[in-house]
Amino acid sequence: MAKGNDSAASTPKGSVKKTPSQSTLKGQKSILGFFSKTTPKPANLATRLAATPVDRNTPVPSSDPVALSSPLTTGRNKENGRASRPAAVKRAGEDADDMPSSPVKKGRKAVKYAESEDEANIDEVFKPVDANRRRVNPSKRRKTAIEDSDDEFGLDADTEAAMLAAEEDMDNFVVPDDSDDDVAASNKRKRSAPKARKAIPSSPPRPSTDNEDVEMDGPTATASQWAYDPENPGPRNPYRKPVEAKKSDKKQKAHMSEPDQRYPWLANIKDADRNPIGHPDYDPRTIFIPPGAWNKFSPFEKQYWEIKCKLWDTIVFFKKGKFYELYENDATIGHQLFDLKLTDRVNMRMVGVPEASLDLWANQFLAKGFKIARVDQMESALAKEMRERDDSGPKSKKEEKIIKRELASVLTLGTLVDPGMLQDDMATYCVAIKESEEDGRPVFGIAFVDTATAQFQLSEFVDDVDITKFETFVAQIRPAELLLEKGCISTKALRILKNNTGPTTLWNYLKPGKEFLEADVACRDIDGSDYFKSDDGANAWPKALEEAREKEVVMSAFGALLQYLRLVKRDQELISLGNFTWYDPIRKATSLVLDGQTLINLEIFANTFDGGAEGTLFQMINRCVTPFGKRMLRQWVCHPLADAAKINARLDAVEAIMADSALTSNFTSSLSKIPDLERLLSRIHAGSIKAQDFVRVVEGFEQIEYTMSLLDELPAGEGVIGQLLSSMPDLAGKLDFWKDAFDRTKAREEGILVPQRGVEEDYDESQDKVNGILSELDAYLKEVRKKLSSSSIVYRDNGKEIYQLEVPVKIKTVPKGWDQMSATKQVKRFYSPELRNLVRRLQEAQETHGQISRKVAGRVYARFDEDYTIWLAAVRIIAQLDCLISLAKASSSLGSPSCRPEFVNSARTVVEFEDLRHPCMIAKVDDFIPNDIKLGGSAPLIDLLTGANAAGKSTVLRMTCIAAILAQVGCHLPCASARLTPIDRIMSRLGAFDNIFAAQSTFFVELSETKKILAEATPRSLVILDELGRGTSSYDGVAVAQAVLHDVATRIGCVGFFATHYHSLAAEFAGHPEIRPARMAIEVDEAERRVTFLYKLERGVAEGSFGMHCAAMCGIPRKVIERAEVAAREWEHTSRLKDSLEKARSACYIPLGMQSDVAWVMKSGKGEEGAVGERTLEVLRKAIAGL
Repeated sequence: MAKGNDSAASTPKGSVKKTPSQSTLKGQKSILGFFSKTTPKPANLATRLAATPVDRNTPVPSSDPVALSSPLTTGRNKENGRASRPAAVKRAGEDADDMPSSPVKKGRKAVKYAESEDEANIDEVFKPVDANRRRVNPSKRRKTAIEDSDDEFGLDADTEAAMLAAEEDMDNFVVPDDSDDDVAASNKRKRSAPKARKAIPSSPPRPSTDNEDVEMDGPTATASQWAYDPENPGPRNPYRKPVEAKKSDKKQKAHMSEPDQRYPWLANIKDADRNPIGHPDYDPRTIFIPPGAWNKFSPFEKQYWEIKCKLWDTIVFFKKGKFYELYENDATIGHQLFDLKLTDRVNMRMVGVPEASLDLWANQFLAKGFKIARVDQMESALAKEMRERDDSGPKSKKEEKIIKRELASVLTLGTLVDPGMLQDDMATYCVAIKESEEDGRPVFGIAFVDTATAQFQLSEFVDDVDITKFETFVAQIRPAELLLEKGCISTKALRILKNNTGPTTLWNYLKPGKEFLEADVACRDIDGSDYFKSDDGANAWPKALEEAREKEVVMSAFGALLQYLRLVKRDQELISLGNFTWYDPIRKATSLVLDGQTLINLEIFANTFDGGAEGTLFQMINRCVTPFGKRMLRQWVCHPLADAAKINARLDAVEAIMADSALTSNFTSSLSKIPDLERLLSRIHAGSIKAQDFVRVVEGFEQIEYTMSLLDELPAGEGVIGQLLSSMPDLAGKLDFWKDAFDRTKAREEGILVPQRGVEEDYDESQDKVNGILSELDAYLKEVRKKLSSSSIVYRDNGKEIYQLEVPVKIKTVPKGWDQMSATKQVKRFYSPELRNLVRRLQEAQETHGQISRKVAGRVYARFDEDYTIWLAAVRIIAQLDCLISLAKASSSLGSPSCRPEFVNSARTVVEFEDLRHPCMIAKVDDFIPNDIKLGGSAPLIDLLTGANAAGKSTVLRMTCIAAILAQVGCHLPCASARLTPIDRIMSRLGAFDNIFAAQSTFFVELSETKKILAEATPRSLVILDELGRGTSSYDGVAVAQAVLHDVATRIGCVGFFATHYHSLAAEFAGHPEIRPARMAIEVDEAERRVTFLYKLERGVAEGSFGMHCAAMCGIPRKVIERAEVAAREWEHTSRLKDSLEKARSACYIPLGMQSDVAWVMKSGKGEEGAVGERTLEVLRKAIAGL
């Protein structure tokens, strides 16, 4: 039956969709075909029908209720499952009133034909009927379709009745569109053999009266039964209870139903501990499956759910032949996100991807924030058959008759190891964090790993109240995945993590004690896991991990990391390498400290525009050609050198490389194409490297050995380069064995490791067995050719059926015992019993050989891994050379002027740059205006910088800090000269930011950052403060700015800039010996309210901020600006700030800071210790002398 909704009819199968008018005529033809069976001369009827006009007027629907007209004794409908017969059609020219009210069995009379009054509803007859189905064999089902011809196919009476039933106008009989069952014919009672009937006269039937009925053959149920007749409102035939239709036995497809319809326990999800969603202890990683459900699973379902129930929040890729498949909820996600085709597997909905594109699709899911699990087949179909055949024990269980599969690995953004899946060359870290408390101060234990290189790092430190070290660590590392102890991490730490991690960072909350192990449990776990077993059986922990054994906080963090790596199947391959070191986020003794806020404010690794690398310092100096060189350079930038001797030694190496262009070009051309050896070495240790990648590793080290032989000819001297060259291990001796240890061509082209003969005995024996069977196959072919006297007989593979004998059809002497497998017009393919036995033996020998080949490959990798420390040492030396060459390239690209920075060890901190340009803007701005910077030394320590809005104050501040960092990394600077003492810390307070998630206003954030500066800065620090105090009222802002500036210049004694729009500060500190006023030069056009920015730093105090001029330049309406100027003049006239300026100019005004210092000196004279230091007294004496 045709399917449709409302009044829109669908085209039946095998027919063409027609307009309503076409459907009307077609319905008439079908009825005509029906009556042609009993009418000898249907032509007269056809003539009348052809002449019948079509009424195209749409009638006004009636609001009267519809009454039942006759009993539904037969006919299929929604209730009783029987198809109704079509309504009698009126004869041409008759009115609607002439239609019979209820046809019953009476004497045979002429039939009236009439058009439908409502042609728009003609299509309603094609509405599908839900119960029009039979329980019959699908192959024997009959499809009902309304054809264009008049009974030209000679259908029988039952078929015609079913076709007519399909035309019934029954609006409420609808079947779902997604049904795939064919609509069966009407389930009518079979008639007896047709009897001879009298011929109907050819004359037109006489007109019938209103009370006459039309006699129809067989049971009748017409549309007139449902039509309301206002002229005949009398009682109708009683309604009989419909017969219920039999439901189809066909099972609904899995992908057409929801998972919880097939698995009821998915309707109310609980974790393994039976905690529902929303419960405080709910674990989204697991799901509870009732014990009774396991008994209903098929073996394959059981195999799947045993794995999936422990990885409920993970997308599980299940290996099935040459495909990886996703089932149930995972399949739904794949279908919805990536439009993967949804289908069925057993009782589960499924989508699949080819094995070759697994990495591509895994990356797609990872990018969406999902975890990925890979379940691999542990045997082939042939190996399964061999296992079952060799099983000599009791009859195997049903579950054991399916291919064995196991969880191979779980992939997350923080634990990726395959180089093909890693997005870039930078390290990605999985970080476990343990927070404790000691004497009221937070204590952090951190264990993190770069899984791609198997580099573990440990850190434990006591932090300040603002957890500055922790914030610095997070900004330096930028974790890709976090492991936190559930309910045991402070709100402040969580806030820092959220503010300094990306949207794709994975957060894992582990259960205390059970998953986030205590320190003693972690130690016992390590001892019992044989990660560090030596040849003599001793358990030798790495030095760094042995030192951490006594540190409970960091050891607990490592216990959590260990448990998580065990969950993702990475613990053995990573931990057993023993690559452990300590990490100090703030190396005060050896490096320039760049805290987290400074890394963000100065845009060292990420810009503040979009979080990308464009315009950052790291992008400017990163010219490395090796991936491991890039990762090491990032660490150099995180921790610039703080010792003048080491800085100068690195600068000497950079200058030596700059002077020898041949060294740079040879190194770059030689090593630019080597793979990421550091990452691949960890894959070799794990035994999971591809044969092609293993060849690249061996050839990469051969290329390093060749490059180092060229560098040995250079006069390196005793500097950094000489030390690196002399410390390079002897690779030539180690690589001799690998020159011919295996067939590199086969490894590169076929992806298999074939050892040279004599290296692996079991491999040789297995290969000989395979070769022997191949020889037998060749001999058998010769025998067959001789027996059948034809040299054209050959072996042919056809899919999985290999070595079929292909025999030309002209050969008629093929033995009868041969089984024909396939054929074409020219040839036939056979298996003989002897050949089938040989092929089976060959397949089993090849399967065994494949297993041995995998074992041999593992032994080859293990042998290469024995020299892991040598290979890793060589990689790190190359990485350092790569970093030095990168600094040399960056130095050469600075243009003119550029210079080598000069470092001095003076008692007083000094930072001096002549004609300094911003290093990160050189490539983009050709006409950057340079500036002279002079802080400390013979000059005051602090420049109090004033100037108009957008005059370039912030650029000068950032440019100075970037130049200091670049100098201590070991790079030349874009200036005429540079002289400075090594800076121990750079601290910054820039921009206006709030933290709404922490309920911190802009002013609160300003003061928090300022508090860190006052607490951590030293006389060797470089500090920049930009517009401190603007987040509150003018009076409070000026007070805070004045107090902070006085403390920085007097007590701390560091160098730096203090940029402000509070011009009264210049008068307040006019006589301070360590503060000097400076401004950004501008030219002002008062008439046009236009400011020309000269971007030149000069001495003096700015005349104003010229905010109204900037407003005019930005397009603020003139009327608004004029009113603002009036308000500003009135405020300035009555302000206390104005009064203080006048006092300072007219008399001997003593600043409040100086008065405060004198008061503290008086207090300390009364016995209070630590009130005023020696430095503060010295500055105070100079200030008093200046008065």
